[in-house]
Parts: sequence; C-alpha cells; structure tokens
Amino acid sequence: MLDDYLPRILRAPVYDVARETPLDPMPEISRRLGTDVWLKREDLQPVFSYKLRGAYTLMASLNEVERARGVVAASAGNHAQGVALAALRLGVRAVIVMPKTTPEIKIDATRRLGGEVVLHGSNYDAAAEHAHQIGAEEGLTWVPPFDHPLVIAGQGTVGMEILRQHRGPLDAVYVPVGGGGLVAGIGAYLKALMPQVRIIGVEPAEAPSMVAALAAGHPVRLEQVGIFADGAAVRMVGAECFRIAQACLDDCITVSNDEICAAIKDIHEDLRTVAEPAGALALAGLKQQVARGREPGKRLVAILSGANVNFDRLRHIAELAELGEQREALLGVRLPERPGAFRGFCEALGSRGITEFNYRYADAQEAHVFAGVRLRQGAAEREQLIAQLGERGYPVTDLSGDELAKMHVRYMVGGHATGVVDEVVYRFEFPERPGALLHFLTRLGSHRNISLFHYRNHGAAYGRVLVGVQVPPADRADFAALVDELGMVYAEETANPAYRMFLGRA
Repeated sequence: MLDDYLPRILRAPVYDVARETPLDPMPEISRRLGTDVWLKREDLQPVFSYKLRGAYTLMASLNEVERARGVVAASAGNHAQGVALAALRLGVRAVIVMPKTTPEIKIDATRRLGGEVVLHGSNYDAAAEHAHQIGAEEGLTWVPPFDHPLVIAGQGTVGMEILRQHRGPLDAVYVPVGGGGLVAGIGAYLKALMPQVRIIGVEPAEAPSMVAALAAGHPVRLEQVGIFADGAAVRMVGAECFRIAQACLDDCITVSNDEICAAIKDIHEDLRTVAEPAGALALAGLKQQVARGREPGKRLVAILSGANVNFDRLRHIAELAELGEQREALLGVRLPERPGAFRGFCEALGSRGITEFNYRYADAQEAHVFAGVRLRQGAAEREQLIAQLGERGYPVTDLSGDELAKMHVRYMVGGHATGVVDEVVYRFEFPERPGALLHFLTRLGSHRNISLFHYRNHGAAYGRVLVGVQVPPADRADFAALVDELGMVYAEETANPAYRMFLGRA
C-alpha cells in the first residue's frame, strides 16, 4: 500500500549523512517562460547527487551481522558514491562493481570515499551480475540502486523538503526518471499530502523505460538504451517503483539530447552550476511542456538530480545546447558553380550570425555548403530562412536534427571520393576502454576495404565511429549479419542525406 510510504519517508535517517538542499528560484528561465520555476538542488549533496539518501536509508537498517559482513552494489557512478559514503559513515565494508567504461572521475571519487571498486564488464547489467556473484560468495548484502522500499523512502525525502520549503500553492513537480526510485518516493509523499500537485516524470528519448512500462502496463526491458544521460540510462524500471508510479504519476514524457543540453545551459546561466545530463532532464521536460502550451500551471519545480559530469563532455554539451534551444540551424545547401554564387548565398543569409561555414567544390556544375546559422526566433525563423533560400534558387536540406550531421559530418565536410564504389556506411557506438578500437577493427576483418573512418571522443563512456566499407551488392547480406554479430549499438547511414551530400561518391 502507498500509505506505508509516508511514515517510512518521515522516519528516513537521511540527515545523518545527507543535507537539506535549497529550492532555488530561476529568475532568467522564469522570465523567458512566463512562469515561476524553482530548482531543487540535489547537486549540492556531498556526493553531488540525491542517490546518497536512498543508499544510506537502506544501509542504516542493516543488523549487526549484516553490517559486519559488508555490502555490495553495482553502479556506473552516482549510486556508487552514495553507497561508499554511507558505508564510510556506518563503518561498513562496501564492494562496488563498476563497468570498465565508467569515467575516471566517478571511479576515483568512489575510491576516495573508501569503496572497494571492482571494474567488470562494459555496461551496468554485466557489472550487476558480477556484483551478485561476489555477494553470494562473500555473504555481502545487496544494495539496489532504486527498487527497494527503503531506497524509495530515502529518495522521498526530496519531496518532503520541497513541501517544507515552497511557500504557497504548487502546481507541478518535474522529476527525472531512470529506474524510478526518485519519482516513486517523491510521488508517494506529495500525493499523500497534496494530491492536487501534478507529478511529471521525464526520461531521455534514448531510454524511455518508464514510458514503455506505462504503455504496457508492466515493466518491460528495452533492447538497448542510449547512454548520453548515463545517470538515467536504465533498460527496465523497478517493479516496486513502477507500482508506485502507476498510482502517482500524472504524466511521463521524453526529451532529446539537444533539449537536455539546452537545459544544462539554462541551469548554468541562472545558477552558475553545471548539471550532468541526467540532472537536467526535469528542467528540459518542464521547458518542453511550456513551449508546447501544456504546462500544468504557473508554479513549477524541477529536480536537479546530479552534477557528476566529466569536464571533457562540456564541449559536446555546449555544441548541442544551441540546437536544443533552436538558436542554430544546420543547413546543407547546393550552389551553382559559377562566379558570384557564393557571394549571392551569403547575401541571402542577410545579417544572421554564421556559426559554421564549410564549402567544398563538388564538380563543374555544383558546389555544396554546410552552414551553421544563428537564429533569434527558433524553429519558425529556421523554416522561414529555408523558404527564402529556396525562393532565391538555393536547394536546402535541413540538417538541424540529423545525428550524423551533428556528430560527424560537420567536422569532416569535403570528403567526396570519386573512385570509391559499393560503399556502405555505418555509425557505431563502442565502449571507451583500452583496446576497444583495435578489437572493433579486428572484428570487421581485413579482407574488406575501409573507405571512410571517423572517430570522435566526447568524454563519455562510449565512443562514436563512422565507418565506410566497400561491400559488393552480392555480399551485403553477409556483411549486415557480421555487423549485427558485433553486439554494438549501430545504425546504417548509407542513405543518409548528410552522407550523400558531403561524403558519398561524387
């Protein structure tokens, strides 16, 4: 019963180790959106994430025998640090299995807190399986990241603080969703005391595990998830978390990576702090609903759930933020190859700021331009610009939402190869660990010619690779099967317009 959670949350001993975080107003984003927005600052916890609340609440309940044996957990970062700090305060041994792809900043932070870090596997599932094996062999107590009543109760104290701190009526609380522990805890508390407050979950579009569960009526396991918002990249929500969410969630929405990056920028501009991608999910969802005219009122709270972000990722986040705010358009434009055409195109752009401009001679009749154009009025201005260019005789392809264009083509325009035949192109993600690139190339084999290769590291757990391979039509089925056997996240991009315009055979 959900009634059981109110006393559990009220009794949760989180303040032995966590702190009550502020509910900060966001004046700039409130002005832009025409609504009052507050941000719950869980990035200010000792481990820069709310995860400490749930981990400590569970571990504090262990009896003397369980404490003497120790605990085991699996995590790619935030939960690991929460368990490690809780163990340090309680004097408990903590073994924490982390994927080999975990960023060094999170591994080092966990070790500094006294956690015994074991690196195993390339994803959370492999790490969790190994953690359970260690726990069984050594008699350690498993500390789950979200799907346990005491963990949920600990996370629910965030909701308790919001009601205590917010003065006056409150219309909605936006909560990031990964495994579902935070939204379940906040939802259970708020709906018990203020049922009129809407609870809206926000997930990455690349990992919509709660959306899928709500649609199916039960938790479902996603075949794959994107890891840009790694703190919320969960393949299946917890069973208990889902049970509570079904009763408490008023809506659950998804946001794109571009929208997440734009929210990170908004948070920095208002509060001078840098959220991790999962930490900015809630604000991204709030902004999306306001922009679409679906905001559930004028007094809105979003949870900033964490700030464990690698410095190396900031460049990539900054690049996508402009697209997420629709302040930039990426355009592929065909120009007639004649004197004055280039100048005429620049004149057609008018006084708009140019963020990027790549030009490449294609042939005697036509040239291709990859242009980044600054926007002041969002999508409407982009559509107007494309129409104006078309009227002046410049065929335009809008590449603003094209992943291949954003990740690769903008950095390698001018790669037409006149002598390449039978080229197929794939985009891959592979674990960022020593030897991964060599392993990838070895699996592809040496008997096929690699005609295009582009790799870019964004400081994340996974690297992105664009590969062109010459494969005769008769061998395409066998090659497709080989690609599938690699066991990596991939997409074929041979028909992608960005590839065909800038990189394909002339």
